[in-house]
Amino acid sequence: MRLKSLLLGIILPLSLSMSGQNADNRNALGLYVTKSEYKGDLGNSLWQLKKGEYHYNWGGTINYQRFLNRSFDWGLQGGYGEYDFVNPSNTTLKFTGKKYDASTYFNYKLNNGYLLPEKSFIAPFLTAGIGGAGYRSGTINKNPMFDFTVPVGAGIKLRFSDVFAVEYKYLYNFTSQDTRDNNTAAGKNDFLGFKTDAYGQHFVGLVFSFGSKDTDKDGVKDKKDLCPDTPFGVAVDANGCPIDTDGDGVADYLDKCPTVAGLTQFNGCPDTDGDGVEDAMDKCPDTPSGVKVNASGCPVDTDNDGIPDYKDKCPTVAGIAAFEGCPDTDGDGIQDALDKCPTVAGLAQFEGCPDSDGDGVPDNLDKCPTIAGIAANKGCPEVQKEVITIFKQALQGIQFDVNKATIKPISYDILDKVVKVMNDNPAYNLEINGHTDSQGSDEYNQKLSEERAASVKQYLVDKGIDAARLTTQGFGETQPVASNKTSTGRFLNRRVEFKILF
Repeated sequence: MRLKSLLLGIILPLSLSMSGQNADNRNALGLYVTKSEYKGDLGNSLWQLKKGEYHYNWGGTINYQRFLNRSFDWGLQGGYGEYDFVNPSNTTLKFTGKKYDASTYFNYKLNNGYLLPEKSFIAPFLTAGIGGAGYRSGTINKNPMFDFTVPVGAGIKLRFSDVFAVEYKYLYNFTSQDTRDNNTAAGKNDFLGFKTDAYGQHFVGLVFSFGSKDTDKDGVKDKKDLCPDTPFGVAVDANGCPIDTDGDGVADYLDKCPTVAGLTQFNGCPDTDGDGVEDAMDKCPDTPSGVKVNASGCPVDTDNDGIPDYKDKCPTVAGIAAFEGCPDTDGDGIQDALDKCPTVAGLAQFEGCPDSDGDGVPDNLDKCPTIAGIAANKGCPEVQKEVITIFKQALQGIQFDVNKATIKPISYDILDKVVKVMNDNPAYNLEINGHTDSQGSDEYNQKLSEERAASVKQYLVDKGIDAARLTTQGFGETQPVASNKTSTGRFLNRRVEFKILF
């Protein structure tokens, strides 16, 4: 048990996974340098390494070997070599010779998956075969001789690649004759009893495996190559496919970012935020998914206000961050969408409109925005008593020709006072209302009241008052202020009223 553990402890660390002659490379050719040794009637030089007891009997051998299965190989080999012997105890006991030999054999491989892996770097084996040899020995018998041989032995391969190995093996050759040393001890020639001459052979050589096609020359045979068209020189994995270090589906030799997973469209470089712009060109590599970006990979900002469209509630109008991209044109802190005066800075209490005169009526509602007034007059000042007096005087102070709209000259003085009021108060608009008594038909009175109001308006316009500030209405006899049964009442009902509008 200890011996087995020791052997495993020595062998397994050396059992590096390598390829070699196998089901893919079924054929192998070996070239060897050989050294032959003698064992026979004159002595024994097998494994004799002491000086004077051995000779360097060199030769060469070539063989062909065929893979059968994971345990067995079959082979043919032939070689040529010299061999001689000098007995160190009696130098007269010697001979020299030359030989040709050939044999067929089977190797039993120990790296068959039972003791060692099939792809082990170290590949030991046992071998046995049958063959024949032609030889000529010494000066006594110069005629060529022939005998049968039975070579048995063991060896080891060091497999450096799937096509190249270094091999050493030793063969002990039983022969069918006892004539190699020119001495037949008492005529003994017993092949099966092993009383014949024998010789040993040391082989050291190179073994080249072949027989499996590798179209792209990547070292992985086509039978196992999942990528048989890999360009020459490209590093591949065990399946014959180009190395893809980052596992992104783009082979390293095509991958501009071989250590970082990326996309085919960017030659293997990443687009972390998935916006269609590779990271190397993306100035905003963390853009949220689905956001539209520009050529630099940053979110589109249509209005160039520094707030990307996907965050901008007003993406087509430049705005500010405080209002999520919406504008505050007048800078009053009220965004335009809520500002009733978006182009003029105002106050929040007036929904963004100013109150220039500070009267509590915002300018957009203030008919007199630069003069403090009262809300009842839409921001304009209270109507002065003098103006009220003038308008009261005008009620009956404006007189017309009977049944006509012609203003009598006596009325000019009061009308001129009205003109002055309008000039002094440019915020005033004036409504001119005409009224009649009940004398005459309703239609006649209605028409007459309208015409008289229009005559007053025309007088004011002729005096320079803007017609846009003046409106007229006729009420006929519909709004009496006194009884039409008396002359006094009818007099009061025939009137022109002025109403200030703001």
